[in-house]
Amino acid sequence: MDEKINSIPRIRGIIEVPGDKSISHRALILGAMAQGRIPISNLSTGGDCTSSITCLRSLGVQIEKQGQKEFSVEGRGIFGFREPATVLDAGNSGTTMRLLCGLLAGQSFYSVITGDDSLRQRPMRRVIDPLKQMGARISASDGGTTAPITIVGSSLTPIDYSLPVASAQVKSAILIAGLFCNGETTVREKDRSRDHTERMLRHMGANIRVADGTIVVRGGGALTTEGIFVPGDISSAAYFILAATLLRDSCLEIANVGLNPGRVGFVKTLRCMGAEISTNNVRTQNEEPFGTIKVRSSALRATEVTPEMIPAMVDEAPALALAATQAAGKTSIRGARELRFKESDRLKSIATELNRLGGRVTEREDGLEIEGPTELVGTACRTYGDHRLALTLAVAGLIAKGQTVIKDAEVVDISFPGFFQQLGGLSGDRDA
Repeated sequence: MDEKINSIPRIRGIIEVPGDKSISHRALILGAMAQGRIPISNLSTGGDCTSSITCLRSLGVQIEKQGQKEFSVEGRGIFGFREPATVLDAGNSGTTMRLLCGLLAGQSFYSVITGDDSLRQRPMRRVIDPLKQMGARISASDGGTTAPITIVGSSLTPIDYSLPVASAQVKSAILIAGLFCNGETTVREKDRSRDHTERMLRHMGANIRVADGTIVVRGGGALTTEGIFVPGDISSAAYFILAATLLRDSCLEIANVGLNPGRVGFVKTLRCMGAEISTNNVRTQNEEPFGTIKVRSSALRATEVTPEMIPAMVDEAPALALAATQAAGKTSIRGARELRFKESDRLKSIATELNRLGGRVTEREDGLEIEGPTELVGTACRTYGDHRLALTLAVAGLIAKGQTVIKDAEVVDISFPGFFQQLGGLSGDRDA
């Protein structure tokens, strides 16, 4: 499906965005490992979370939809899953695949998990190696590096593991596997990654300690909770935040959006660039802070993004690159080589498509250099099957001269179903 985006003068309004994708995955998977019926409100209904639901149902988990965004999960306890009758399909979701590897490693049965063409090319050794150190029996394609992944459940033992690369997915897989162990499993982070798993485990009564980049979980306990609320996804909100920043005379409020400290790197960086962004009505539910973000249009200046800043804004890097095309000066993004292993090689695809629109973006081995401000001119753009890139190009189309055509724009449904309709409602100027 092609989507046509026309330039507009401004956006205004008060909105909410879909439930946080990362928290939704964890609510489903940890909820399935808990005891009893777990209600989940504001669950993401994007394609990635649907993949988690499909896989869990194949493992014997009863998941029911109670309303538009309301679900319930019948927890089976950590050892209550059944052997799947078919290969588990994680679709495009790396989170589904990696977290389920941690769950499946501790079961008593055989399973195979695969994904779409994009996911089968993404690196899986980073999660397979530590699980093998715990005693998991795992094999994978291409010399043990990519999906499909075959797992024969076994008895696991605790490890003390230092993450070579910041990865919330790998960390979470190890912590989930640690729940099956007799003793304490330790994960050490040099650079902090998002901590949704730690927060949810604590909320659900797990024996977990977190201090100075070290996370320790003790196995053997039961998980319980009366319910989980999923705040709005800050990564989805990022595109509206960017649009309101770049379009003159804009003012936008985004309600009930997640404000986890490990996820607000994009907002902090935009503020450093001169963006007028404020937060209010902040509160906390199931250990996750959320509130209202208010954005007004602002003139931006260039900045430097250093390696330690990347983990807190890894999903928003395409949006930040677009912001940099409109900022005065040269913006440098370094230490972002991990972006080459996402749904697309994001460093290459970002540079290619923004340059196609008239940007001045130079691709480096581990980052980008972007000269601004530059006038963007609408043209036909590719998404490379990457939902984050498609969302970024939609915002680019709002500020570009003329019309921008986004090829295969339906990939936005992976994380943000209904995005174009919601965008059209704010601008009142979307080509149908």
